[in-house]
Amino acid sequence: MLRIAQALNGQLLAAMERAFPEAAQRAREAGQPLDPQLAPASKPEFGDFQANGALPLAKPLGQPPRQIAQAIVVQLAADPAFTELCLEPVIAGPGFINLTLRPERLAAEVQARLGDSRLGVPHTDGTPPVIVDFSSPNIAKEMHVGHLRSTIIGDALARVLEFRGHPVLRLNHVGDWGTQFGMLITHLKQVAPEALITANAVDLGDLVAFYRQAKARFDDDEAFQTTSREEVVKLQGGDPVSLKAWGLLCDQSRREFQKIYDRLDISLCERGESFYNPYLEAVIADLEASGLLVTDDGARCVFLEGMSGKDGTPLPVIVQKSDGGFNYATTDLAAIRYRFGAAPDGDGACRVIYVTDAGQANHFAGVFQVARRAGWIPSHGSVEHVPFGLVQGEDGKKLKTRAGDTVRLRDLLDEAVERADADLRRRLAEEERTEDEAFIQHAATTVGVAAVKYADLSQNRITNYQFSFDRMLALQGNTAPYLLYAVVRIAGIARKGGDLEAGGPGAATAPLTFTEPQEWALVRELLKFDAVIAEVEEELLPNRLCTYLFELSQVFNRFYDQVPVLKADEPARCSRLALCRLTTDTLKLGLGLLGIPTLERM
Repeated sequence: MLRIAQALNGQLLAAMERAFPEAAQRAREAGQPLDPQLAPASKPEFGDFQANGALPLAKPLGQPPRQIAQAIVVQLAADPAFTELCLEPVIAGPGFINLTLRPERLAAEVQARLGDSRLGVPHTDGTPPVIVDFSSPNIAKEMHVGHLRSTIIGDALARVLEFRGHPVLRLNHVGDWGTQFGMLITHLKQVAPEALITANAVDLGDLVAFYRQAKARFDDDEAFQTTSREEVVKLQGGDPVSLKAWGLLCDQSRREFQKIYDRLDISLCERGESFYNPYLEAVIADLEASGLLVTDDGARCVFLEGMSGKDGTPLPVIVQKSDGGFNYATTDLAAIRYRFGAAPDGDGACRVIYVTDAGQANHFAGVFQVARRAGWIPSHGSVEHVPFGLVQGEDGKKLKTRAGDTVRLRDLLDEAVERADADLRRRLAEEERTEDEAFIQHAATTVGVAAVKYADLSQNRITNYQFSFDRMLALQGNTAPYLLYAVVRIAGIARKGGDLEAGGPGAATAPLTFTEPQEWALVRELLKFDAVIAEVEEELLPNRLCTYLFELSQVFNRFYDQVPVLKADEPARCSRLALCRLTTDTLKLGLGLLGIPTLERM
């Protein structure tokens, strides 16, 4: 009901200005215009909206807030647009104005959504790009459970922003550069020289063990350390053999990463750390020209404002080490500078979102401050860190294998699908149903992957959450299997009633008629969808959408359990089938924005 809320807000503001023109003028001159403080009603019995703007006017006007509210209500009653939209306002408590939408207006909103693939969510046009930086695994390492949250949360946020109409650049800032490549390339040249002349001589499974071997040698062998450091210099200097070895490591890692992304139905544009190498010197030059750069103990850094260490001294962001090398902060600053920069030397973004674990909050706070002080973030631009907590085992500790190793992401997805497969086969046996293997495989894969995604997205991303296959695969509660089953069930009801696309013959044009409180409760819940999407877009919390979808399914269940649908008389039957169809469409679209496809049968 975003459009209605915006109209109401304008009508309330105009009423306040007509009731108290002098106060409105003073507020404008002070740069603080009057605010109706319109919000959704806290309880259904209070109506649809509540305006609290009378209360803060009590002191400047020297009047009781109820008297102020009454003056506003008088002005609202004189506005034909308002009276067409709402029933008579009710003043409650100290001066709250409760507003209830007219039933015919609510029915018209439902009618409009039945023919709208966007379900009332407005499409924004002409906005600059939004960048979502997420996933970001490291080359020569497998993706593990630690990459799960960034990958899934980042994809969901990108989907919501894209649906709203923003041009979104999904960036995968892979770790494809750095001193670790010195030891990897040295080890590769010494133990697998054939890899430099033979395609696919090393696969990623080998590369994980390969990385561990190289690290062990680096830690224990001084000669290997020296050669590795020399190799870094060669790589940074553009040595052809070193670059070929580096490219081989990157390519093989990339192929394995893509297998995971394909399973999760996630698209990304890879732009690793190495992309920003040509821009690092410009970062230093800009910081020096702006007077921010300070040399401290041989290193070049920027001291932060308002961020101090335990001894009270300002914390530095080191951008060039004493040996002349660059670090993660330099690369991240170069990335911000490029992302906000105008084309063709930048992305021209207006909003840059970083989806990483909460442990990097201080790093990004420092980098963002330096970028702002350097003038790389325009006044209209925003840069946001979207932090998330840890994935824990059911014991509340960091999720590990029985052997104490980090859980590989592909193993986690495999187990989810295997468990979903076993659950489905057990249910088919109990129901004495027979399905072919293609159906079982498709359904189990869809449910298993959906369960992993939804279990993550349904949690407040800021907190840690405990990973439990049993909970996430349950057919009861706030889970993906429950919502997927709800879609199948509700769509089935609509099919039984006739035309799924219109809730019955002629339903798209026939006026909708609702009389029961359960119908109105479902209507109001369905019409919240656009506001929920706007909330996720602004606050970057996918769990708000998950909570809404679960609550919608609960409201529908109460409606269907307490009100006849298929056996109802007309026009109630047609109108109730329309609610079934709109509920199905809303659940499908909402799950799709979370990266979860639905099923026709389960």
